[in-house]
Amino acid sequence: MVKLFRLVDRYQRWRAKSRVRSGAPAGVLLLSAGGLGDTVLFSHVIEAFCRCAGKDEKITVLLRRDGARTGFLLPASVATLSVDFKRFHRDMRYRLEMSNQLYQANYRRVISTDYLRHPDLDEAMALAAQAPECIAMVARPWAKYQNRLDRNAGRFTRLFDSGPARHDKLLRWFRFASWISGEPAKPGLKRIKASVSAKAEPPLVLIQPFSAVKAKQLAPAVYGALIDALGDDVAVRITGAPGEMDANPPFKALLARPNVEFEDAGFEPLLALLQTARLVVSVDTAVMHLSVAAGAPTLCLASAAYVGEIVPYAPELQPSHVDFYYKSMDCEGCLGTCIKSLRGGAFPCIAELEPDVIIEKALKLFAGSAVS
Repeated sequence: MVKLFRLVDRYQRWRAKSRVRSGAPAGVLLLSAGGLGDTVLFSHVIEAFCRCAGKDEKITVLLRRDGARTGFLLPASVATLSVDFKRFHRDMRYRLEMSNQLYQANYRRVISTDYLRHPDLDEAMALAAQAPECIAMVARPWAKYQNRLDRNAGRFTRLFDSGPARHDKLLRWFRFASWISGEPAKPGLKRIKASVSAKAEPPLVLIQPFSAVKAKQLAPAVYGALIDALGDDVAVRITGAPGEMDANPPFKALLARPNVEFEDAGFEPLLALLQTARLVVSVDTAVMHLSVAAGAPTLCLASAAYVGEIVPYAPELQPSHVDFYYKSMDCEGCLGTCIKSLRGGAFPCIAELEPDVIIEKALKLFAGSAVS
């Protein structure tokens, strides 16, 4: 049975044939369909992708609505277009409106920057623009959607073979951008500066213990032991989205300490705090990537789900102020589709992280020692 949204896509393509777009195609659309952390990472490579546009040509970056909250990291010269992916999948009127908007924009070149793509979401958006050039990487294999990915592949004008499925995300992006522009892009992380300064405090430590996937969270007792080891003269802020502490009641006990507060600032004001922090301890979330970009001494407590892709960063990219602590597993690189039973409510790779090692690594970073 043909799904309704695919009929909508066919109708949009048919209707477009009778609609003449004014003027010659112009402008470049970059699709970056990842979440908050992916948008932070994309900000490191955006300049390489900007070289895929002509001189003074307008560049628009299409972002997933939830990922657009870190879109402030992109250059002011770049326009952004936020799309609600869930609504695009379920609301046929919205899907048709967005598809028509992309078509009427009359882009000269569309570049889908993601290796992992969904045939009915970001690929459908890229193809809806019907640009003279529609460029992508060969998509990551995905058994559930492979037939549709293969069919869509024939509709892109150019496809780049970016290498094996497990490959550093940033290096993959840099190579892809270089392939399109013909200009070698030197891989590297840029240092991000906040537009405002945070108020000076006692030595500040930020802890981000929360994840949208609760199985990636460590027990509150681990952080309690770390806070005790840091001492009472350190100001500790537990960071999270508004309501996150209420959604994780066991963590409220950490706030009983006189030097601990909850911080629910948005990403822009949080960036200013990160730049003043003596230490940031975070699960592998957008806050971790933002902290590294801000130059803060950062300890990432990572699952093995993204080992080989973003955990750890590639050796030629990783700065000395970040340490990734994770346990290698025979199933690493699963992208969060865990095949093992949870242990105490956590993924096995998280459950195996040792509290003593966490404290040792955190204190080393707090003392100002570079990661060896």
